[in-house]
Amino acid sequence: MYTHIDDHHPDTKRFVANVENWIGKGILVEQSPLESVDNACRMARFIKNRNGGAACTRRLKRDVNKKFECDHIGMLRIVWGFDCTEKTRMQRVQQSMPNHEHIFPLAENNMTKQDAHQALAAAGIKRPAMYDLGYHNNNCIGCIKGGMGYWNKIRIDFPDVFSARSRLERDIGFAILGRNIWLDELDPHRGRHAGPICGDCGLLCETLQIN
Repeated sequence: MYTHIDDHHPDTKRFVANVENWIGKGILVEQSPLESVDNACRMARFIKNRNGGAACTRRLKRDVNKKFECDHIGMLRIVWGFDCTEKTRMQRVQQSMPNHEHIFPLAENNMTKQDAHQALAAAGIKRPAMYDLGYHNNNCIGCIKGGMGYWNKIRIDFPDVFSARSRLERDIGFAILGRNIWLDELDPHRGRHAGPICGDCGLLCETLQIN
């Protein structure tokens, strides 16, 4: 299942179709009636809580997924993309969702996120465009969990999204970055943003190409 959000990069649909062909199984596309980050946050009248819980994540992803899970209790095998560095998150998932079978292929094979990118390349699948643009995740464009460096990159790459999130902040009265740091007042030189995920094509690629 793929949970679509209007704020995803358009290339994400291409990637989903490529994976569908790769695994030889149809992918069900679901979407919240709220459709977008802006709609979800305006409805909630807040953007994220002190612990980082985002209004959009809950309404656009979690609520959609929970409904699907409740409709198929005892019938789901959920495959998670957590890598070998995310064992705490794996344990949290298993404890919070005991009614389903959980599989963690990356972690179980001691693979990092970089390894996963190499596996895709070896399978002939182009990774989602956001990675090639230098982002570390294929989240929504203008993810509200990003820091100052992330937002200054969004300002350059997607100025319309930056402006829309700035308006959202002011309309709701909630600063995404906290501490009264508003996007429309953010110093363009604040924050840091590391380069894109990329790696040498080594043994892992060669093994996957042979198989």
